[in-house]
Formats: sequence, C-alpha cells, structure tokens
Amino acid sequence: MRAFLDRWLPSPTTASGAEQLRAAVGALCGLLITAVLSHFLLESSSAAIFMVAPMGASAVLLFALPASPLAQPWSAIGGNVVSGLVGAACVRWLGAGLPISLPLPMLCGVAVGAAIAAMFALRCLHPPGGAVALTTVIGGPAVHAAGFEFALLTVLVNTAILTGMAVIYNNLTGRRYPHTQQAAHPNPHGTRDAVPTVRLGFKPEDLDAVLKQHDQVLDISRDDLESLFMQTEQRAYQRRFGIINCEDIMSRDIVSAEFGTDLEQAWQLMRRHHVAALPVLNRARRVIGIVTQTDFLDHGGLDNYGDIRKQLRRFLRKSGVTHTEKAEVVGQIMTHHPTTARLDTPIVDLVPLMADSGFHHIPVVDDEQRFAGIITQSDLVAALYESRFAEAAA
Repeated sequence: MRAFLDRWLPSPTTASGAEQLRAAVGALCGLLITAVLSHFLLESSSAAIFMVAPMGASAVLLFALPASPLAQPWSAIGGNVVSGLVGAACVRWLGAGLPISLPLPMLCGVAVGAAIAAMFALRCLHPPGGAVALTTVIGGPAVHAAGFEFALLTVLVNTAILTGMAVIYNNLTGRRYPHTQQAAHPNPHGTRDAVPTVRLGFKPEDLDAVLKQHDQVLDISRDDLESLFMQTEQRAYQRRFGIINCEDIMSRDIVSAEFGTDLEQAWQLMRRHHVAALPVLNRARRVIGIVTQTDFLDHGGLDNYGDIRKQLRRFLRKSGVTHTEKAEVVGQIMTHHPTTARLDTPIVDLVPLMADSGFHHIPVVDDEQRFAGIITQSDLVAALYESRFAEAAA
C-alpha cells in the first residue's frame, strides 16, 4: 500500500522557502496590478469583462516558473490570445443555432484541442491557453457576444500587463526573464573548435539525440537542462576524486596593485615577477578589479599588427617613447568587478570558467570578501593532474 501511495504523492520540492515566498508575492502583486489596470482600461469596453480566470494559471507559470519555456512572453501572450481566438471561432462557426452545430460538451473538447494544435503550430504552447479556449465556450452570453473582441481586447490586455509585471518583478528579484535560450558553449576565441569541457564526456549532441528520442514537451529550457547535466557531472567528479578547494591550491603571496597605481609601475611589477595579471585592491583589501597584459594591449592601441610593428621598431631603434593621451593609472584600464571564487569553492567549479570562458586568473576571497589569493590555469591543471595521478596510483 505504501508503494502504491508513493506513486501518487508529489515528490518534495527543491525550491527554498525564500523562493516560494518570492513566487507567491510576485503573483499577488502581478495579478493585483493587472486587475486594477485592466479594470481602468476595459471599464467602458463592449466586452464588459475586465479580468479572466485563466490569468491565475498564467501567474503561476510567470512568477513561480519563469525559466519554463511555457512561461516565456511569446508563449504567454501568443498562447492565451490565439486560444481565445480559436475558442471564439468555434463558438461562432460550430455553436448552437447554426446549421453545423455541436453539443456543448463536444464543442468544449474541439475548442481546447484546436487551441493546443494552434499553439504548437505557432510555438506558443501555454497551458492556461486551454483554459482561455474553454472560457470562450462556456463563458456565457457576455463572452459569446464579445466574440473575437474577448480575445483581442480582454485576454490580450490581461496577459500583456501580467507579462510586463513578470518581466519587472522577476528581474528585480534575481530571475532572468525572459529566459531566452543561451548560446551553447560559445568559443571565446571565435574558432569552430568546441570548448574543452565538451570535447570529452557529456556533449550537447548527446542531449539533442536523447531529447529527440524522448519526443515529449519538457517544462525546462534546453540550456538549463544541459547546465544541470554539467553540474551533475561536476558533483560526480568531486565524489570520485575528492574535493579540492581553492584554498588548497591558490597562490597566497600575490603582487597586487591599487586603483591609482601608475601604469608603468604596474607593467614593471608584472615583468619583474613574471606574472600576466595583477589583482586590483582597495584599502580594505577587497577586489575591485584585475589588470592583465591584455588590458595593456587593448588600451595601448595595439589592435592590429601595424601598430605592434611600429612599437617594435621604436624598441629596436631604442628611440624615446612619445607622449600619448592614453590612461596613466591602473584603474582606468582594469577589468572592473572580476569573477571571484571563495576559499571553499571546489576547483572543479572553476573548470568551465577557465576552460570555456577564457579566464586565466581568478582572485579568491575569504568570508569577509577580502582578497586571499589567486588561482591561475597552471594551478588548476597541476591540481587536476595530481588528483588523477593519485587515483591511478591507488
């Protein structure tokens, strides 16, 4: 009996209490503002209806599942409006009193089925759209009298306002919306090679093949699904080889700069210590930027070989450096707010950043966000090699 009941009971949610509260407050605010504005805008309309019930279902998707493909703006607006038009067409052309009329139960099924087909065709599948189509059929004389205006006025205004509120609220509370499909592993070097993390193990083509074989609509975007698989692989790697944190391998005695450090001094520091980057710290030793050799090249006007050749000729002739209008302190050319890691960050979390995104140096901060050290690609390669070597020797 317990096994039977377990099949029917829902699995525990993975959303935190804070996320649940965020979604609930968002739906409350979104529907409240939608109702107020719709009542103001539609009060004098011939439809005499300012709010439709399916907006409650749309609110669940837009605020509780903003990453879902079924909750994106085109899905919400297109799905609801198209379904409303389909429902109105069914009432007008297949409703009671016409030469070709269907009984109400059959008309309900035809309207919802046709709405689903239309949403699939227009790539705007939105579950509340089925409720909109059903509402146009069983909504009564007022909805029937409004006809297509019900979809093009009431449903459109309701959904557009609610979607606009979802855009504002989700982004203000840290959720990317619209949740557009992200480029799959872009190569930072602009070449056709796949990035390192997808050359071995799990590949996007594997996911595409499985999704095609699965042949069902999934309530999760493809890039999110791929990200979940990649993170799962990382956790499996940690369990297999043990967890090595940033504080275990980072360099601690680091040459650094300040915002006002002279560029010539910063360049000489990098040359003297044979490093390619300097973390930029404020007086509280918090990371405010990072300056690299690439920054010197980018801001030094060396974007093409002609510029580089001129500089090399000047060097070979031992001529003086001419005065320029270029920046003179580190703060003017540094990369602001660089990506950082924490002392307890597992090094496998840095692999995608360094292998795929092109980061060569990642500053490490402590619990108080103060600079503690730096990890380079060399540090990461050495640590991964040692862990693999230790596993082979075991």
